[in-house]
Amino acid sequence: MRQNPERRAALIDAAIEVLAGQGARGLTFRAVDKEAGVPVGTASNYFANRDDLLMQVNGRVFERLDPDSTVIDASMALPRTRASVDRLLHEMVERLTAFPSGQLAMLELRLESARRPELRAAITEQVRANLQENIDFHLASGLPGDADSVVLLYLALNGLIVERLTLPDLFDEARANALITELTERIIQNP
Repeated sequence: MRQNPERRAALIDAAIEVLAGQGARGLTFRAVDKEAGVPVGTASNYFANRDDLLMQVNGRVFERLDPDSTVIDASMALPRTRASVDRLLHEMVERLTAFPSGQLAMLELRLESARRPELRAAITEQVRANLQENIDFHLASGLPGDADSVVLLYLALNGLIVERLTLPDLFDEARANALITELTERIIQNP
């Protein structure tokens, strides 16, 4: 297997775009090569098989969706109020929907994981760890709300993000923003 990390990342990013645009059935090495603009056969030099590529895509999507340190630092400077939680949730939804191909690729990966136990295990581990990091951050930061509040918000916002990406005419941006605020008010109790 080839070891050029930049080329590998470019191929994985191309695979994300293929998954988002063509679905899991369209994810072939040839389609990834074409999306990446590299010679046919390049992807097969970097990934042992399609399952290897799917596993790499899973990790890369989460890597690209993670907030950078400036976002985390800014959130730590906010007062510990429900209004701050609301602001953070709006910023999170904005950040996640700004990478629509990543979100759509994750939906495709989740569907594919129903048929691939190893992929399901990897995605479950990644999502569980990500959710726990969010719970730990929320609790350690002193923001109002408990662990169950974080889980409820996670579930509700995932649904809203899916609707915004797959049925964008169902809730326009203003309605989506109002729903985020309503969720925050109903789930996060003021201390």
